[in-house]
Amino acid sequence: MQPVTIVMIEDDEGHARLIERNIRRAGVNNAIVPFRDGGSALGYLLGPDGTGEASAGRPLLILLDLNLPDMTGIDILEKVKANPHTRRSPVVVLTTTDDSQEIQRCYDLGANVYVTKPVNYEGFANAIRQLGLFLSVMQVPENP
Repeated sequence: MQPVTIVMIEDDEGHARLIERNIRRAGVNNAIVPFRDGGSALGYLLGPDGTGEASAGRPLLILLDLNLPDMTGIDILEKVKANPHTRRSPVVVLTTTDDSQEIQRCYDLGANVYVTKPVNYEGFANAIRQLGLFLSVMQVPENP
């Protein structure tokens, strides 16, 4: 079984560093592939041809911010979950948005976990460490 690649889609560089550091502190040593915008992340996930075959056989876990400079995380979530090669990849939404309708929409579109980023540094760091512990024990299927 291949190791899971963590795809982190986060435009805030400080948040990205904090996420990676605290996932590592939780003992997760999987590769983390960072993206600061949705277009390049979708290029990686779905390939240059957009078919998603680039992710076939690749176990992926996606950490997704909803607020990105070029598109919304909702757009990415829709595309990932609509594609037969990526739809099984777990998506963890990590965002500052705590609107109940937005949370419901993400789950309706296939998000597996929705985490609201705490406003203060220590709260955010603690939430990510806990997420790291969760990631260390979860099972991720390979994409067909």
